[in-house]
Amino acid sequence: MSHNPIRPWRNIYRRKSRQIMVGNVPVGGDAPISVQTMTNTDTSDVRATLDQILRAAEVGADIVRVSTPDEASTRALREICRESPVPIVADIHFHYKRAIEAAEAGAACLRINPGNIGDAARVKEVVRAARDHGCSIRIGVNAGSLEKHLLEKYGEPCPDAMVESGLDHIKLLQDNDFHEFKISVKASDVFLASAAYQALADATDAPIHLGITEAGGLMAGTVKSAIGMGNLLWAGIGDTLRVSLSADPVEEVKMGFEILKSLGLRTRGVQIISCPSCARQGFDVIKTVEALEKRLEHIKTPMSLSIIGCVVNGPGEALMTDIGFTGGGAGSGMIYLAGKQSHKMSNEQMIDHIVELVEKRASELEAEAAE
Repeated sequence: MSHNPIRPWRNIYRRKSRQIMVGNVPVGGDAPISVQTMTNTDTSDVRATLDQILRAAEVGADIVRVSTPDEASTRALREICRESPVPIVADIHFHYKRAIEAAEAGAACLRINPGNIGDAARVKEVVRAARDHGCSIRIGVNAGSLEKHLLEKYGEPCPDAMVESGLDHIKLLQDNDFHEFKISVKASDVFLASAAYQALADATDAPIHLGITEAGGLMAGTVKSAIGMGNLLWAGIGDTLRVSLSADPVEEVKMGFEILKSLGLRTRGVQIISCPSCARQGFDVIKTVEALEKRLEHIKTPMSLSIIGCVVNGPGEALMTDIGFTGGGAGSGMIYLAGKQSHKMSNEQMIDHIVELVEKRASELEAEAAE
């Protein structure tokens, strides 16, 4: 749970789940909620795929998924897994042999879709390969590719159909004495996905991978994902997540962390609290925040920074942040450190000065953590 004895209304009580390992990343139990993304390069292009993985890892990705639709992809996967700084999940659809090849190539996890992976005999072969090579498995149920018999039974994709699909596949793995699995029940419809995940959380103790699939572009997809996954995370459901966007995978990672940061479930880098700006602003808030977001991307140490245009809310917000700047008019504003007024700074110099202060504070916090 996120524990806050002073403000108990902020507490989130996480669902108790089993813990598995995806490479060296624990998923479930009391492990931090991990953030994933997926490459969109041609996997057989090793250099391009690795470059994308490295960029995603740099902004905080804990796990990266790679599509393996053909033998060229699984051949390339060996070098990708060897050089990747984070565990690689092989995304498998239709052909179970790609899962076996991916396990042999060093994938940390195999994502298989019950709707198209094949019969129990094929699943048994995939399980054997996973066990032999130390892979975990993600059962990835998707509303858009449910099994034919479930669509005939229920008439359309619905929460009951999605959960039944997932539980059927869990039984297949358990019948083969395989327990290193997590599960997802994704849909592009927020209501459908949310209801399915809530039912799934009651039906199994397996770690849950959250996602709103095919959510859309950067802005619309982020809003949709934040509503769907935010609702579930607030209820304590979810052990790992991916924000699925028609955008650069790096943006998926950033948005995933922003969702978790807003709920106090993960902290990474600088959290900027800023006002929308109005006629009272003593400096250009919007341009300042845009500049600071870019200038502070390299900071990984958790820290809060308030950038407020005037003294209506500025001092109050600064009380709650590590560093703050409040516009005061006449071409300058007030710098706050640890909630207290520190010194004035001109608007012209304040961006450079704030970056210096953040970098200094990050170094101090890192030194304290090391001790």
